[in-house]
Amino acid sequence: MIFVILIIMHVISYKRIREFIIKYPDSAIKLKRWYKWISKGKFKNHNDLRKKFPDMDYIGNDRFVFNIAGNKYRLIALVNFNKKKVFVRFIGTHAEYNRTDCKTI
Repeated sequence: MIFVILIIMHVISYKRIREFIIKYPDSAIKLKRWYKWISKGKFKNHNDLRKKFPDMDYIGNDRFVFNIAGNKYRLIALVNFNKKKVFVRFIGTHAEYNRTDCKTI
């Protein structure tokens, strides 16, 4: 008997995404697509993540910035590849992002 272990990413917290979509309904399709892709991904490292999200930037301290809706919005996630967890730390407009200390959020 062969067992296949599917290792996917667990996103914490979708609540933050839902709240942002209520505030900015035009972000809904793109954020839901990001959530689907990240949660079903089998990312082992930064390079695997870059293949799926080529516009993403690594900003240090295990944090990645994703451009949402043509860079109208930005999402910062802390990614722990070993534990297969993605922590949504920030979602905001480009202006809000510019006022944020991204490496500590």
